[in-house]
Amino acid sequence: MATNPLTAPRRLALAGVSAIGVTFGFARYGYGLFLPELRDEFGLSVSLVGLIGSATYAGYLAALLLVGALVARFGPRPLVLAGGLSAAVGMGLVALARGPALLVTGLILAGTSSGWAWAPYSDAVDRMVPVGRREQVMGTIAGGTAFAVVVAGPLALLARGTGWRYAWLVFALAALAASAYNARVLPGGSGRKATTSGRPGYRRSALPLLLTAVLYGLVGAVYWSFAVEAVTDAAGTGSATAPLFWSLMGLAGTAGALTGHAIARYGLRRVHAALFAGIAAAVALLGAAPGSLPAVAVSALLYGPCFMAGSGVLAVWSYRVFPERPSAGFTVTVFFLGLGTIAGPALLGAYAEVHGLRAAFLVTAAVAALALVCAPTRSVRAHGRQQGLLPRGADFAP
Repeated sequence: MATNPLTAPRRLALAGVSAIGVTFGFARYGYGLFLPELRDEFGLSVSLVGLIGSATYAGYLAALLLVGALVARFGPRPLVLAGGLSAAVGMGLVALARGPALLVTGLILAGTSSGWAWAPYSDAVDRMVPVGRREQVMGTIAGGTAFAVVVAGPLALLARGTGWRYAWLVFALAALAASAYNARVLPGGSGRKATTSGRPGYRRSALPLLLTAVLYGLVGAVYWSFAVEAVTDAAGTGSATAPLFWSLMGLAGTAGALTGHAIARYGLRRVHAALFAGIAAAVALLGAAPGSLPAVAVSALLYGPCFMAGSGVLAVWSYRVFPERPSAGFTVTVFFLGLGTIAGPALLGAYAEVHGLRAAFLVTAAVAALALVCAPTRSVRAHGRQQGLLPRGADFAP
């Protein structure tokens, strides 16, 4: 199928938004949104909830690491389709589950989907979009998570109680539709020779970056997994606060598309400090006052854009630390981020089992604040003045 240079960027952007939306916004984060219903239905303890959350992130990380080697050989289409189909099948299993075993199987399978679908779009953008429009298209695709979160909130409001299964069926059907559209839009074949960028050498300037990646992954996984549970515990199961909170968080998160402009204007160090201060405050608000509507709203308004922008900060920072091997350097950064996502739900879930969710969120806020001391170094900032590129796939973090 011939590619029209005038319409290809728009079609690719729509394809990317749909795939990133269903794999991240539905398949990966839907677990946290419907956690109160899942706990009631299957009798899950808080510690078990944390272990399940960590398992879904482990599947995501495993898929992500495989994609780096496979995309150069097979191209973006089969990998994105693998992500869409694993999302559809996994969410379908969740909707049909009658016991914990099938539920966990579906959640883990759905959790791998975002790992498959994330990085291949950088290759697709390289092949289908003119140079001058690539950053714009990549930024649009990255917003798919926030848009899906906005949609998921009202759907959860309509499907409260026993209707949660219908919501997951809708999610699964959306994943199938996104997969079908991507099959039509994405190019087949690799389109380029496989290359290896080598292993980035050790350097001291990478330590703050990798520590920040671990903390960012840990805090984010805890918030996405337990925020709705904390709000629901405080507001009551029948309250509409939690779904509205979720939608507000997604709506605010669309501002994360401005991360590149903010870094260009204010510098990486200032943006890093502002984002992690915002994340720490958002998490602390849920620990201090999860039953207060103003506190919950402010938490959503802070967390949405700060978390969505955080991935962009890590991407730019990684490129500046590893300019000679950006893809390999970013893979290392994502690996450390993945370690945090795996550890977070399990550790804080076990802590919450003993001390309660409010205490767990306050501890998580303190962990987020630790990132403030892991600031980009002067040498990294100086390098940034001379560079304007991002590593492949950098704009597609959650």
